[in-house]
Amino acid sequence: MGSAEGRAVAVTGLGFVTPIGSDTETVWSNLVEGRSAVGPISHFDARDLPTRIAAEVRDFKPERYMDRKAARHLARYCQFGLAASRMALEQAGVDPSQMDPDAVGVVLSSGVGGLDEIERNQTTLLARGPRRISPFAVPMMIADMGAGIVAMHVGAGGPNYAVVSACASSAHGVGEAAEIVRRGDAEVMLAGGAEAAITPLLLGAFCQIQATSTRNGEPERASRPFDSDRDGFVMGEGAVMLVLEDGERARRRGARVLAEIAGYGATADMYHYTAPDPDGRGATRAMRRALAKARVEPGEVGYVNAHGTGTRLGDIAESLAIRRVFADHADRVAVSSTKSMVGHLLGAAGAFEAAVCVLAVDRGVLPPTINLEDPDPACALDHVANHARPSRVECALSNSFGFGGHNASLLVRRPSANGSAPQPGAQRTPP
Repeated sequence: MGSAEGRAVAVTGLGFVTPIGSDTETVWSNLVEGRSAVGPISHFDARDLPTRIAAEVRDFKPERYMDRKAARHLARYCQFGLAASRMALEQAGVDPSQMDPDAVGVVLSSGVGGLDEIERNQTTLLARGPRRISPFAVPMMIADMGAGIVAMHVGAGGPNYAVVSACASSAHGVGEAAEIVRRGDAEVMLAGGAEAAITPLLLGAFCQIQATSTRNGEPERASRPFDSDRDGFVMGEGAVMLVLEDGERARRRGARVLAEIAGYGATADMYHYTAPDPDGRGATRAMRRALAKARVEPGEVGYVNAHGTGTRLGDIAESLAIRRVFADHADRVAVSSTKSMVGHLLGAAGAFEAAVCVLAVDRGVLPPTINLEDPDPACALDHVANHARPSRVECALSNSFGFGGHNASLLVRRPSANGSAPQPGAQRTPP
């Protein structure tokens, strides 16, 4: 099953560009207060679509984080990713340009990359011919460009790539970046995801498979994971980046460690294009692997940030998997889905939810699942319904699952006292 041998992986910085805020304190306040960011779509005219709502990033000004010329030639998802990266580095007190370039890397994942640029240039091609396609079309559309752009702007010359695994992309990205630090291939990694895919094509495609909520008249109540009246997920957008750092390095320089990424599990369902394994077997294996890598027993976990999208099949499959993993502890572990407030950030969702786990562990508060008015008996768990809950937890688990059967789980825990990974066989006292 693997082990946690190697360096402790400290989280020393977080950066957010999200529908509920673009700084840590605003994001956290809105989560704890249970505020929904879902509203009518403003990016384009959605009147002909069955779903006309989404959780958009509003009032984003890229010039705050990059010069105007750079912003003009970056896709929106790259702008989000660069902004979140700068904020995370600032909080961590890390300047890659002052370090050995090989010591700092970037894994910035995206489910679809610059889909908005693909659609825009396809429209130009059909209306005006190939000579009017933007010379920046290729670098603005490809999913790896976010990682490359961040490296260019901040001076990070270490491992650099994107992970593409649909809605698990940035969870895989954070997990892989943590492994890079753990094995000593970099001292610091910027890791997370960015997505800006609220577009006519993608939303229309999701509507065709009846995956998205059509509660257009009540957008703030549309995202309702685990509720009997759920009717699909709500699209969101944004970027979240984490600074992952060798725990000993963080300790030496006096950095404030928010939490540690202690375990990572990745599996495949081997089942269907879009539907999860109905018994949640792939999700079960991912959670168990994350726990085993961290040497954490199920009873030590106090909080699970569920993938919890609000789809009929997905919520049931994940609930079954959680019950299988936690067994007798399943009724005592708190579970919530923050997608009820921010919508589904697709390729950026895993990073957002890992960051929520970091903040929950650091601050001792568990954000709620809002809109949970009539819990589905098939999803019966302690879903922290509608109101945040003060709770000191030692360990939290973040789940992310993507079309194609991609599963990732991340185990977040309170930082160890000396910045070193636990020794083989070490166990923590359950909270």
